[in-house]
Amino acid sequence: MFIFGASGDLTRRLLLPALYNLVVEKLLDPGFAIVGVDHVEHTEADFRDYLNSTVPAQIAGHVNAPDMLDGAAWTWLVRRCGYVAGDFGDPATYRALAARLEESRAEHGHANAVFYLAVAPRFFGAVVEQLGAAGLLSEEDGSFRRIVIEKPFGTDVDSAHELDAILLREAGERQIYRIDHFLGKETVQNVMALRFGNGIFEPIWSREYIDHIQITAAETVTVENRGKFYDATGALRDMVPNHMFQLLAMTAMEPPNSFAADAVRTEKAKVIEAIRRHSPAEAARWSVRGQYTAGQIGSRAVGDFVSEPHVAPDSRTETYVALKCMVDNWRWSGVPFFIRTGKALSVRRTEIAIQFKRAPSVLFRDTPTGALEPNLLIIHVQPNEGISLRFAAKVPGRKVRLSKVDMDFRYSDYFRAEPSTGYETLIFDCLIGDATLFQRADNIEAGWGAVQSLIDATGQGLCDLHPYVAGSRGPEAADALIGRDGYSWLPLSGRP
Repeated sequence: MFIFGASGDLTRRLLLPALYNLVVEKLLDPGFAIVGVDHVEHTEADFRDYLNSTVPAQIAGHVNAPDMLDGAAWTWLVRRCGYVAGDFGDPATYRALAARLEESRAEHGHANAVFYLAVAPRFFGAVVEQLGAAGLLSEEDGSFRRIVIEKPFGTDVDSAHELDAILLREAGERQIYRIDHFLGKETVQNVMALRFGNGIFEPIWSREYIDHIQITAAETVTVENRGKFYDATGALRDMVPNHMFQLLAMTAMEPPNSFAADAVRTEKAKVIEAIRRHSPAEAARWSVRGQYTAGQIGSRAVGDFVSEPHVAPDSRTETYVALKCMVDNWRWSGVPFFIRTGKALSVRRTEIAIQFKRAPSVLFRDTPTGALEPNLLIIHVQPNEGISLRFAAKVPGRKVRLSKVDMDFRYSDYFRAEPSTGYETLIFDCLIGDATLFQRADNIEAGWGAVQSLIDATGQGLCDLHPYVAGSRGPEAADALIGRDGYSWLPLSGRP
């Protein structure tokens, strides 16, 4: 595995800890090796020293990680870490990589390679072109060659199309693994198991029984040290065409004919393509953009977004976005999907909430119950993975009175969760050639197509930017957005 950007934050915080966890699970081949690629002038000994001094603390910090580092597993991994110093645009760098592959062929009889691009998006096209020019993506010798690309995959429809054109000119679609770490979470993968593995859910998973759906990804963190990236990107580009639409697609997709990669990805792409396209004016009406101002998150004081390092003092970049989506197909016609995501909010929570239509209240109109509460199914993606079901039950007593109750399932109560960064499954799937949880070109471009009108509306000045206090639930305008259809957001604090 060649990791471009080996000295960067992503490698240190997530990739090496994920690979360590795969070592602990004994899922890596004995001949597995890592070659870091970066412009930083390290010797291989320097690189290993850097990893030894930075990565173990990251491993210990992940949720459910063991208190003690498995020294044998870490030593096994770090001994297999090499390094190539070089510029990403210099052909000499890629000649050095080719030499490493020839060493692998001589030792193991093959030269399989994964090229992981943990670099800034501006380097994606250039690195892939250089790999292609050096012949490093050719599989004519029987070895596999795969490319892993982090988001964002472009910044709009045109740039996504241009990037895909470069990728597909140099490699086949089956060689390209566009990674979205949300899809590595067990709960997201369990959406398909919940729907298609249980006879009680799929028959009611449609417009006949579902009233509306809310998809939330709330974060307590601010932009921290990513001000330069975030000011140029914003919440919409950072989260919606990828993370949020992937959650929407998993929720709304038709049953695939198998769990083969292309079967699953085809059904997901159909959902994204069916999201209703708007004019810029309509997109502005059915969305809300917000930006956090100074406030308190727990015990931590937070300043304005525009006071963050590397953020322009007059920035109009959104740190929160909410929008209403309609999926125009037979199953979901008329069912609104409300999406919200933002930074510096009151809690960290990612969830999919399916609200069913209310049962007729005629039986209970003369009882203290009055109007019935709708049933609610909530898929908790993070941090407390699980599923909640809300239904009505009779309150003990002489009179007929109903109250809402919640039935909760938590993964940690039933299953032993392995230490995870969210990348383990995705890296392992790439190594074995399973692209099910990775995005295909048509899916990427359809996602950008669905938000392009909102990007255009923002550029045309049609979208207001609503301030919200850090540590709150977001801008009040988002409440008005969902309120126009007679709904309200599930609360971010306490139980849903």
